[in-house]
Amino acid sequence: MPASGGAGISLSGLVPAVRYFHSFTHGLSMLGVAAAVLILLGMTALILTEVVLRTFFAASTHAADELVGYGIAGLGFLALGHALDRNALIRMNLVISHLRPDGTARRAVEVVCTLMGIFSCSIAFIFFARNVIRNYERGYVSETVAQVPLWLPELFVAIGLAIFVLQLVSYLVRTLAGEIDLDASKAADLGND
Repeated sequence: MPASGGAGISLSGLVPAVRYFHSFTHGLSMLGVAAAVLILLGMTALILTEVVLRTFFAASTHAADELVGYGIAGLGFLALGHALDRNALIRMNLVISHLRPDGTARRAVEVVCTLMGIFSCSIAFIFFARNVIRNYERGYVSETVAQVPLWLPELFVAIGLAIFVLQLVSYLVRTLAGEIDLDASKAADLGND
């Protein structure tokens, strides 16, 4: 859906590649959100198991709170790319709502903000990826009864950040190509067709 006004850089020859890359990142985002749903279902089952054990058997898994905490972090990061793809992230439209959606200034602000997002999320990804490798190589586990390998929950965060960075790159390229509608009034649209 090209933006009105055609303020994008002339990338007409690259539009099929831009759309293919977006299809690829969309697919990755869908895999991430599917994994997040599975984690959520697993957390729900674990909490219900804990409730039944405590209520009827005076017993506990002794790990539910830890595993649910890891699950919350994992599902939050795994769903980030999908949230961006669906235009469902919270945005501060204080400045951009006063700029013309088809204007150069509006597009420039969007590009700069997206580049800052790519930069900061890439740094976070590198940090978590290094931690995953280090924790795996050293065999670090949590200091709890469950002794969860620490690389595992961090792996979900790293994968989620990688998907999010790729989705940001896709958003940047589509913005430059004029494929994104930059109307700030539609920023809260959750993509319902």
